[in-house]
Amino acid sequence: MLDVGCGTGEHTLMAASLGLEVVGVDTAAAAIGSAERKARERGLSARFQLADALNLTALGMQFDTVLDCGLFHVFSDEDRRLFVESLSAVARPGCRYFMLCFSERQPGEFGPRRVTEAEIRASFARGWQVDSIEPATLEITSGPGVLAWLASLTRV
Repeated sequence: MLDVGCGTGEHTLMAASLGLEVVGVDTAAAAIGSAERKARERGLSARFQLADALNLTALGMQFDTVLDCGLFHVFSDEDRRLFVESLSAVARPGCRYFMLCFSERQPGEFGPRRVTEAEIRASFARGWQVDSIEPATLEITSGPGVLAWLASLTRV
């Protein structure tokens, strides 16, 4: 399993606690360091690695499941295209991709740009099957939750 944009690793560690083989990747060295400390403190076997989500092939691995909690919505249109290409390259056929991202339903201008359901569908139109896109709430530590999309997709 891959946790892309893992931050300080909570989702990676949750998966590891369930006995899954999981790799968490992020571009922030401080976040990876924190995630590695948490894994040691909790006695969990999880791998963390500095990596660019736009070049996941550099990991040299293929995955059956990918988690993305709060990464997709940070990309520009061009980087979003590159991310989907990068993700597609490391996702085995049948791979499940679960994404939680900011929704255009979130009022105001604070935070990352909002993503529409149509943008998700367009981004994954080739090589992916959209299984579901449902309204959700992204819990944050600095205030009330943010209106989000929870998308489930399958690599075809």
